[in-house]
Amino acid sequence: MPQDSLGLPLTTQSAAASVAFDHAVVGYVTYRADGAERLAALVQAHPDFALAHVLKGYFMMLGYKQALVPLACDAADAAARLMPGATPREQAHLAALRAWIANEPDRAASIWQQIIDEHPRDIVAFRLAHLVNFWLGRPATMLASVNGVLRYWSEELPFYNAVLGCLCFANEESGHYTEAEQAGRTAIALDPSDLWSAHGVAHVLEMQGRRAEGLAWLEPLVPHWEGSNNLRHHLWWHAAMFRLERAEHDVVLALYDQQFRNLRSPLVDAQPDLYIDVQNAASMLWRLQRHGVDVGDRWTELADKAEARIGDCLSVFTLPHWMMALAATNRDAAAQRMLTAMRDFGQGPGTLAKVVVDVALPVTEAVLEHGRGLYSRAVACMRPVLGRMYQLGGSHAQQDMLEQLFLDAAMRAGLYDDARMLLERVAGRHPVPPHRRAGYVEAARQVAF
Repeated sequence: MPQDSLGLPLTTQSAAASVAFDHAVVGYVTYRADGAERLAALVQAHPDFALAHVLKGYFMMLGYKQALVPLACDAADAAARLMPGATPREQAHLAALRAWIANEPDRAASIWQQIIDEHPRDIVAFRLAHLVNFWLGRPATMLASVNGVLRYWSEELPFYNAVLGCLCFANEESGHYTEAEQAGRTAIALDPSDLWSAHGVAHVLEMQGRRAEGLAWLEPLVPHWEGSNNLRHHLWWHAAMFRLERAEHDVVLALYDQQFRNLRSPLVDAQPDLYIDVQNAASMLWRLQRHGVDVGDRWTELADKAEARIGDCLSVFTLPHWMMALAATNRDAAAQRMLTAMRDFGQGPGTLAKVVVDVALPVTEAVLEHGRGLYSRAVACMRPVLGRMYQLGGSHAQQDMLEQLFLDAAMRAGLYDDARMLLERVAGRHPVPPHRRAGYVEAARQVAF
């Protein structure tokens, strides 16, 4: 029986298919822009290879877009028809895909972890569990998963640097910055094109307020991002975040237009409403406006896409970002339709439904009320779920925007006890004190805490 590059058996008699499978997995793990072409070549190499169809279903679900779910369902059905005789590991992958399609990402992550426990070098299960647990707000689970497999990996194996990148990011999100930075820098020394490791170290430097070091870290790596997918936009967003803290607002706008939201970019043209790109764009525009920067009509194209995605709740953390665009362009009717659609989604089955109705809905309502200038109502919507916002997923650096929104609303409403509470929360968790952070310094000056 053929094996993949890490020695795991593949239920295919086609040597070409096993090579194509490795090529597709490399593309996924290394964030290549030609992932769709690699996947098509894999299916073409052996149309009856069940795991190839599972991988296709995974790629559809990774878009976090409702319109892609039927394609994931078709891939799962095709895999199921071909699965008799497949290995238990491959059958478990199909079960995980089915769970993910059913809006049960936590169950999918549990299945992937079971696969990892038995096959610690299954890089697909490992990376999917890492990502999905991240979007479930579970850094401790991410860290336990990577720590559990480390002894099975070494520098001689493919993807070792990718495992170190996951070790870096899991440690960073868990607040272990020294361990995170060491793992990420080691990974980049092995492979300077490792975007996830570059990203993890950027997060460390962001959280520690090491802005000059952050720019010095990213800039030499830029040439290695050629041919990569939209994760490179998120790295440019990190560069803009460092610039924002230095009040270099013109540079931030230039990075917005030329790098992480360049509407003429082939990557943006191919996926104009990709969730991570929308998060990058909306959060940066909102931050800039809070600093008094005129962002022109940049909200408009985001608001158009937000209207088109009403009812699509698969990327829970993106929902408040969509609402920012609707609020910024005064599309109140669309905003109300979005809230209604979220309530309807929340009545459905699956883990996501509960998170949407219990956490995302009040946060998204707060975004709308803030945009309307109804600051007391924004605080009232958001206050009960501040301690649960982690369930939306997103990093500490990304969640920071929601915390700033609550603080801004509290200050504008004269609710200084709420502002003080928020400042105390972020001061207790973030290594950099509020008076050294652009989004908090004015409130810290005005409110004793």
